[in-house]
Amino acid sequence: MTTTAPQKKVKERSLGQSQFSVAWGQFRKNRLAKTGGVGLILIYLMALFAPFLAPDSLSSYSTTDITRFQPPTPVHFRDPQTGALTRPYVNKFSQQLNMDTFVNEYKATDEKCPIYFGVRGASYKILGFIPGNLHLYGTGNDQAGCNVFLIGGEALGRDLLTRTLYASQISLTIGVGAVLASTIIGLFMGALAAFFGGIVDTVVMRLVEVISAIPYLFLLLLLRSVFPQNINPIFALYVILGILAFIGWGGLARVTRGQLLSVREQDFVSAARALGASDNRVMWRHMLPTMTTYIIVTLSLSIPGFILLESGLSFLGIGAVEPYVSWGSLLAQAQEGGLSSLNSRPWVLIPGFFIVFTVGCFQLLGDGLRDAFDPRKRQ
Repeated sequence: MTTTAPQKKVKERSLGQSQFSVAWGQFRKNRLAKTGGVGLILIYLMALFAPFLAPDSLSSYSTTDITRFQPPTPVHFRDPQTGALTRPYVNKFSQQLNMDTFVNEYKATDEKCPIYFGVRGASYKILGFIPGNLHLYGTGNDQAGCNVFLIGGEALGRDLLTRTLYASQISLTIGVGAVLASTIIGLFMGALAAFFGGIVDTVVMRLVEVISAIPYLFLLLLLRSVFPQNINPIFALYVILGILAFIGWGGLARVTRGQLLSVREQDFVSAARALGASDNRVMWRHMLPTMTTYIIVTLSLSIPGFILLESGLSFLGIGAVEPYVSWGSLLAQAQEGGLSSLNSRPWVLIPGFFIVFTVGCFQLLGDGLRDAFDPRKRQ
């Protein structure tokens, strides 16, 4: 009696849990999925507070002393003479043109540039309306050569870390926005086709077939060519990805239609109609909620696809261009000089690692959500 009663209560409590409660409990057991979720939280916080974390502004560089592809500056914590701990500092760098290879060579001098935290610098706005000019770290020294390039510099002598942090705002935001737009359109069109059937179903499915036949790359090149040269490049990028989101809903519409065709014949839908529920209420309150778990998993797996698409567009030069920057446009600098440049300045590949890390986190999170909502894989 004392052993079966608690087991019965536990069983009744588990049966009374909602689907999301059970899925959350399963998700918490998946360490890889939690790792992916934590990684995404960190990467989006990095994008949100990029102006504060970056030691400089997006396009700040010297017009008189351009340090092209300056190597990463080592940070020192000990005095070289006494060996005692001291304020973090970097050595000032000087550059000299090698007349044999015609490549600038950088050498550290004995002059120290101390690093300060909470430095006042270039003004910025977080989320577009919160002003500030406080940066996490900096040298507070405007002299040439006193740069803190933790991961090196880029082609115009700007801090690659600063550019990478700012680039995350475009790469991450566009992926989420495009997927949300595509998902909403796909769900709506698929629900229309499944609920009304007949001529509506025929029109929607023929429209999906026409959209699927459009070559994406050709469409992108055509759209970018019709924009005027003086148009805001970030506006052009948003328009292009918005159009891609508009024509990328076909696959989701087909899946939604297939699943809702079976839901439409179930008893709870017939009961809602018998009670006098309108078509809109039946569709939005009874049929579409059955797609919730599928939508959650689809979103987590579709966002990295759009991030890769935006990076590819920027890499080709039809995405984010100056004065804006994305991970793809930063990665395009890796091809300057051919494969030999990768041996001399491998830090230009670091934006590519941010892309790989973000896509990997999304994949881990998507796999964890899929397993959590799948009753056959619950532990």
